Amino acid sequence: MEDESTKWGSTAWTHLSSTRQQSPLIQCITNFVSMDLMANTLLSAGASPAMLHSLQEIPDFTPNIHALCINVGTLTSDWLPAMKMAADFAFKAGKPWVLDPVAAGASSFRLEACLELVKLKPCVIRGNGSEILALFMASVGSSKGVDSTHDSTDAIDAAKALAEANGCIVAVSGATDIVTDGKRVVGARNGVAMLQKITATGCSVTALIAAFVAVDPVHAFEATATALSVFGVAAEMAMDFAKGPASLRMHLIDSLHGLDQSTVLSRVNITSL
Repeated sequence: MEDESTKWGSTAWTHLSSTRQQSPLIQCITNFVSMDLMANTLLSAGASPAMLHSLQEIPDFTPNIHALCINVGTLTSDWLPAMKMAADFAFKAGKPWVLDPVAAGASSFRLEACLELVKLKPCVIRGNGSEILALFMASVGSSKGVDSTHDSTDAIDAAKALAEANGCIVAVSGATDIVTDGKRVVGARNGVAMLQKITATGCSVTALIAAFVAVDPVHAFEATATALSVFGVAAEMAMDFAKGPASLRMHLIDSLHGLDQSTVLSRVNITSL
């Protein structure tokens, strides 16, 4: 019988190779800080990024995408209607969409916007521990901007409740990335600490989740876990060549582009919790 690590490695390779073969179109409505790295992450994984957020274009464009990624990092009142419209179009077209509730608890405006977006049925919500707790408790709290003041494991119960209440997958980034559908819980243990020193790595892994869910929408739980792990494996490979955050960023993109089957099968580290 296939053991758990072999099964997850095989699933991760299937998702990465399917992304390379199918080149799914991923619409990203995201913050100005993250656009470059998100687009390059998607390209290096084989997907096709579209950084399109104009309200006027969404009715024509969004029904034709394979998945949507919404990131509220540099949220303004001008962008929120486009986010909501795109989410609505994606859901009605049967296309999965992924929410990154950046700094959800930092302000009332931001929290309310994220809660409104959650009501529009994301397939996956990915945030850090503090963001997931803010969504679960629906309350503004002491915040350190986009940085988490909680470990991912602090938010497991909140993530499970949030997933069950909204019928979605919830992923919590941290030293161990947590993924749950409300019942099942797995931990992805790939990655390097220096990723925290590069802006938009969390945003970029959310985009990769969207790409993996696009090629396997029926198995969003597995696609989310494998995207987190594959991104982490690429970071581990990149760390062998990096001298600091800037070179890690460069080598991360190269490593993701060059990942082969044997590396994915041997290094993916996902286990049930």
